[in-house]
Amino acid sequence: MSFLGRFIPTVTARTVIRFASTGRLYTKKHEWIQVEKGHGLVGITDFAAEQLGDIVFVELPEPENAIEKGQSTGAVESVKAASDIYAPVSGTVLDKNSKLEDEPGLINKSPFEKGWLYKIQLLNEAELKELLTEAQYTEFKESEEAAH
Repeated sequence: MSFLGRFIPTVTARTVIRFASTGRLYTKKHEWIQVEKGHGLVGITDFAAEQLGDIVFVELPEPENAIEKGQSTGAVESVKAASDIYAPVSGTVLDKNSKLEDEPGLINKSPFEKGWLYKIQLLNEAELKELLTEAQYTEFKESEEAAH
């Protein structure tokens, strides 16, 4: 069930607009960013985590690192594959999820809440317009699954 589907009885136009402005945006490389007040939490999607399998190691960018949109910012390794993590937007790393050093499996268990990777100060919010909405990402993911 979609996020909005669970809350239909209490959703107002204002709630939907607020959700849209603070909801997640996605890349075609299966990263997500959730933006609030010029900062963004970055992670990999549940689809990416599922495709990788049990994640056993995560390499994350260090705080204060400047990163550019599309740049490799780290890596995620599982028992069956490894994948680079790419920055969805440009900015400066504010924090990293240090819990993942000891518990990389949090990405598999909770990719959108406890399994976030790093927090970024956005350099150019206009870059967000180039990312996919949840509906666009779902459509992209389904077309990618159908191709395989």
